[in-house]
Amino acid sequence: MKKITIVFGLLFAIFLFSCEQDTQSEIKVISPEEMQTLLELDDVQIVDVRTPEEYRNGFIDNSQNIDFKSPTFDEDITRLDKTKPVVLYCKSGGRSAKCSKKLKDAGFVKIYDLNGGITQWKFKGLELKTFE
Repeated sequence: MKKITIVFGLLFAIFLFSCEQDTQSEIKVISPEEMQTLLELDDVQIVDVRTPEEYRNGFIDNSQNIDFKSPTFDEDITRLDKTKPVVLYCKSGGRSAKCSKKLKDAGFVKIYDLNGGITQWKFKGLELKTFE
């Protein structure tokens, strides 16, 4: 009986440690208000993953355009610093969610995804920039 208790105790301990979450990389979906706070940080990287045409129609200040649909997307994200926070957005959140997973798989440490994309940003009446 003692041996069975020890065996179950060891199995439980192994199970417990094997279920630890990977905390090296994190994806957090954020609101436009939370994003505004993040934009005040010096080391944050803001990435618009929409097409260049969509980007030209209006973008969030200090963002860079890396088109998720581009055949060079995987190469383009290597320009980003994996150790600094990355804030992603697209039109409504679909592409940025997919991009978040790619960045996590590529080893990025802190990834933020704008909930509802630039559509939600505009709905909240927040400022957009254009090239005009």
